[in-house]
Amino acid sequence: MKKLLIYFAALFLAAGAYAQSNTASGVRVTELPVVYLPVNSTVHFVSTENIQYIDISSKRLVGDLPVKNVARLKYKTDSVSDAVVTIAGEKFLAQYHIVPFPGNGGAVESDIEIVPADMRPLDFPGISLSKNELRAYAVNVFNKRPDKHLEQSKAYGLKAQLYHIYTLDDYIFLDVGYENSSKLSYDIDELRFKVDDKKVTKASTVQSLEIKPELALFEIVSFKKHYRNVFVFKKFTFPGNKLLHIELSEKQLSGRIITLSVPYAPNSFLPG
Repeated sequence: MKKLLIYFAALFLAAGAYAQSNTASGVRVTELPVVYLPVNSTVHFVSTENIQYIDISSKRLVGDLPVKNVARLKYKTDSVSDAVVTIAGEKFLAQYHIVPFPGNGGAVESDIEIVPADMRPLDFPGISLSKNELRAYAVNVFNKRPDKHLEQSKAYGLKAQLYHIYTLDDYIFLDVGYENSSKLSYDIDELRFKVDDKKVTKASTVQSLEIKPELALFEIVSFKKHYRNVFVFKKFTFPGNKLLHIELSEKQLSGRIITLSVPYAPNSFLPG
């Protein structure tokens, strides 16, 4: 990982339409992988990455994304025809030749795995790492022993700690942990990340900017004694008169809230 710095940048994601009967390298339709599709049947293309969009060259077919990494395709009516389907992932483009099932030949598969042999590299603006890559690096951060903390805060029998900060390309990884010394389990309502003014006076206007993580390694709703998670953000920065606040709030009726304040101090960050 690169030397750790925190920058601020908004995420701009643009997915332009890219679908044609030939690939950019001049591959003919007849050279594309063939997928046989019977009438009244559905085929699913399964990707290792989130799918950004799909394009179908024929109006006689329809498709959608039932989940983020699966494209579903079927004929709209009994009137069928050949078609080319283009599937764009976060880092790849794949094209397939859809052929009506003749009924007397050809193999029919309902689930098609998009394999590396069918992929061509693709650069989407704003995406330098796929979700799978981000998750893999987040696991690596989580597996690092939290033998010390960069920042900590205590309230209501809770202790919040920031263990690690790493960067990779345009992403920041925050390793955050909580310890609950009370006898009450903690039911999480929200975990928010905000950049706020360091000093707030009665006469000042509070300026707060909430930052949403691109990925959380775990989806945890409650913990008894210990909670630790890794959050991934697009790069951001803030001036010295502001703080990054990590605010954990509990569901009512108890409603315990603990805030961990992180100043901008690059020299205190751990290298990647």
